[in-house]
Amino acid sequence: MAQPPHLLIVDDQSAVREELVYALEFEGYRCAQAEDGPSALTLLDQDAEIAAVLLDVKMPGIDGLEVLKRIREKRSDLPVLMISGHADIETAVVALRNGAFDFLQKPFDSDRVLVSVKNALRVASLETENASLRDELAEEYRILGESPRIEELRRILDRAAPSEAQVLITGENGTGKELVARQIHARSRRRRGPFVPVNCAAIPGELIESELFGHERGAFTGAHTARKGCFELAHGGTLFLDEVGDMAADAQAKLLRALQDQVITRIGGQKSIQVDVRVVAATNQDLTKGVEEGSFREDLFYRLRVVPIHVPALRERASDAPMLAQHFLHEACKRNGTEPRILAADAQEWLRRSPWPGNVRELRNLCEAVTILTEGHTFTAKDFQSVAHTSTRPRDGDFFALPTLEEFREGTEREFIRRKLEENAGNVKRTAERIGIQRSNLYKKLDRYGLK
Repeated sequence: MAQPPHLLIVDDQSAVREELVYALEFEGYRCAQAEDGPSALTLLDQDAEIAAVLLDVKMPGIDGLEVLKRIREKRSDLPVLMISGHADIETAVVALRNGAFDFLQKPFDSDRVLVSVKNALRVASLETENASLRDELAEEYRILGESPRIEELRRILDRAAPSEAQVLITGENGTGKELVARQIHARSRRRRGPFVPVNCAAIPGELIESELFGHERGAFTGAHTARKGCFELAHGGTLFLDEVGDMAADAQAKLLRALQDQVITRIGGQKSIQVDVRVVAATNQDLTKGVEEGSFREDLFYRLRVVPIHVPALRERASDAPMLAQHFLHEACKRNGTEPRILAADAQEWLRRSPWPGNVRELRNLCEAVTILTEGHTFTAKDFQSVAHTSTRPRDGDFFALPTLEEFREGTEREFIRRKLEENAGNVKRTAERIGIQRSNLYKKLDRYGLK
C-alpha cells in the first residue's frame, strides 16, 4: 500500500508549523518541519520523498525567496507554496513569478490550505507523468546504431540539443533528418512546447508565406478567416523547416527577419507579433552551391547554420544495417500481429553489403514487406532477396545481370527517375524540368514503375 504524500513545513514560528501540521496530518498527510532555510535545504537533500514544501516568506538568515531559488535549482519539479502575512503579499507575488505554486495567507483558512496542497500535488503528478511520456517520446525517436559516424552524431547532439542555437541538418533523403530534429526538440529546454514540422518542398511557393506567418481575413482570394502560421503555432517550442532549400526568395527574406527579431507579421496584417521559436532546418541540397548560384540567401544560410549536423547515408554506416533491420522487423511483427523472428547470419551479411540508395527509409519499408510476405522462425538473406527482387531494380545494382535489353532499359530508367525524385524531395514538376521531359510524361512513368 502506497504511503500518503510527505510534506515539508518551513517557518521560524513553531505555532505556525504546529497549526499546519495538525490540519494536514488530520487529512492523512505526513509532515516534516524545519525552522529555517538551511534546515529545510538539508532535509530536502536527505529525503527525496518530500512531495511539496510550505515555505514562509520572512525568516531570519536565509529568507523564503532565497530558499525558493535554491529549491528550483535542485528540484525544479517540486511544488512550493509560500506562507505570507498581510504585509508580505507583494513579496509573495514575486515568489509566484519565480516559480512558487501558490501562497497561503496568515491567519490560515484550513480548507484553503488543503485545496492548495491537493492542487499542488495533482499538478506535480501530472508533470511527472508528462515527463515520463516525453522520455518515452525521446526513446521513440532515438537514433539507433553503433558505428563511428553515429557515435559522432550523438556527440554533436549532446552539445547542440540543450542550446538555443539554430541547427541546419543535411543529408540524403531517407537518412532520418526529421528524426534528428525531433531528438533535438525532445532533449531541449523547449521539449514541453510544440514541435511543428513544415515541408517547404511540398507547399507551393505562393502559399509558403501564409503557411509560415499566417494571414488575416481577406488577405487574398479564399482567405475567409484569419489563420495562425506555423511560427505562432510553434511559440515556445521548435519549428522544423524540412527541405528549406526549396523556399521561395520572398519567404527567405521574411524568414531571416523572423529569426533575427523573433517578430512576424501575418499576410494582410499590420500588427507585429512577438514569437519565441527555435528553428531547426534540414535539406538534402548543397546550400553552399545555392548561395553561390544566388538561389539561396547567404545571410539566411549562416543564420540557419549556427550548428551544422550531417546525417550519414546508410551505406556510410553499413555496420548499423542489421541492428536497424532487427528493430524495424520487431516493430513490424508487433504491428502486423505476427510472431517475432530473428535475423539469420546470412541476412545480416546481406544487409551490410546492400547499397541502400533509399537509406534508412528503404530499409524500413523492406522490413515491413518481408514481415508480411515471408514465413519461418528466422529472416534469411533469401527472404530479403525474394522481396527486394520484386522490384525491377537489382538489389546489388548490377543492371547488366538482367536477362533482356528491355528489362535493362526499364530497370535503369526506373532507378534514374527514383533517384531524381529523391533529389527533388518528391516534387514532380521540378523533377520533370531537371531531367528534361514533360510533366505528364513523367506521371505516366511514375504509374508504370509504381513510384509514388
